[in-house]
Amino acid sequence: MIEEKKNEVAFKYYNKIFELLKNHHEWFRNSIPLIASENLPSPAVREALISDFGNRYAEGWPGERVYAGCLYIDQVELICIDLAKILFNAEFVDVRPISGVCANLSLYSAFTQPNDRMMALAIPNGGHISMGKKDFFGTAGLVHGLRVEYFAFNKEEMNIDVDKTKEKFEKMVKEDKEIPKLAIFGGSVILFPHPVKELSDFFKSHNCFVAYDAAHIAGLIAGKRFQDPLREGAEAMTMSTHKTLFGPQGGAIVSYERYAEQIKKAVFPGNTSNHHLHSVAAKAVAFAEFLKFGEEYAEQVIRNAKALAQALHEKGLKVLMENKGFTESHQVVLDVTKFGDGGTLEKLLEKANIIVNRQLIPGDIQAGRHYTNPGGLRLGTSEVTRLGMKESEMKEIAEFFKKVIIDKRNPEIIAKEVSKFRKDYQRVHYAFENVREAYSYVNVRT
Repeated sequence: MIEEKKNEVAFKYYNKIFELLKNHHEWFRNSIPLIASENLPSPAVREALISDFGNRYAEGWPGERVYAGCLYIDQVELICIDLAKILFNAEFVDVRPISGVCANLSLYSAFTQPNDRMMALAIPNGGHISMGKKDFFGTAGLVHGLRVEYFAFNKEEMNIDVDKTKEKFEKMVKEDKEIPKLAIFGGSVILFPHPVKELSDFFKSHNCFVAYDAAHIAGLIAGKRFQDPLREGAEAMTMSTHKTLFGPQGGAIVSYERYAEQIKKAVFPGNTSNHHLHSVAAKAVAFAEFLKFGEEYAEQVIRNAKALAQALHEKGLKVLMENKGFTESHQVVLDVTKFGDGGTLEKLLEKANIIVNRQLIPGDIQAGRHYTNPGGLRLGTSEVTRLGMKESEMKEIAEFFKKVIIDKRNPEIIAKEVSKFRKDYQRVHYAFENVREAYSYVNVRT
């Protein structure tokens, strides 16, 4: 009887899992995906992800593996490295980090010691949790034991304040007799290029290592449409491979040959064991796609972000940074405090099949708002651009926002309108092949 019950439960949940997977695919093919940290891989990338590479181990550097059976794995990883070197004009690339957070942690391990100081953006000002203090369970503080100091931030510019950051740095050196060992630019909310060129020489003059977290805008950098951190003074750049860089979920580090050994050892054995070899193969495919289509894609992503921001502004929503043209990246940030809070509106939009995420914005903490009910929403145009949408479609999307947030229309009715809107956008663009629908469910069991 017990055995029968176990079998019944096993089959019940086995079938339920696949039902839910299929439901998810169907939902997204009828939705507007605007999460700034997500994107859509091509069918070719998805093919690499389900290859046998995902069942294998290859600890170490190509040609120096701990495991046998890496004849073809090594060749693919070396191709992946070569492609990334071209995309980012980098002397050294490590594609083994399994996420952007792991890439950052490897960077911390390579160039700092626990209890060192580092400088980064505060989370409400756009910093990522991987740069966070221990008090907030941030990776830098909690895992590597770094003491995090924040860059001075200019809310009117939505950017790092160069002069005040220098003043803050010099005050730490003078009063505490302690120099921060790492300064890391970049972050989760990044509308405009960061002042790497303006601050890198200053930091280096104090023997402070300069890095750049390009998790969000790596594709815009590779597409030559944002900024070029390595040429502006950054000594290493970390990234995610799945946001504006439309690969699989994963990470990478690009740098100079003089830092290669430190980074390699920090990645393995420091922060990874096996490094998800199917993901490396998929990164290689995506890098090849980006080499061919990336510049055109990056330009359209930014055009779409600007068009979406302008349209939302014209519909009556408060879009940050109107005075600077709203954005120069894939991101658009809304202040929704006039209509509620970001958490509530995120859920309301989700019911309308519009997928966004709530976002802390400058001033939220002082106003008593928390991450569960922040004052903002963050939108990204990476995925809708990959689906072939352009500026005119951004105006239609803005109208859906107006109906839900301002007009307070029934979101379930709007969801039907969204589904109809999505019918003409079901293929992956900026890829070598697009014969399969973008959200088609691939059944390999039958």
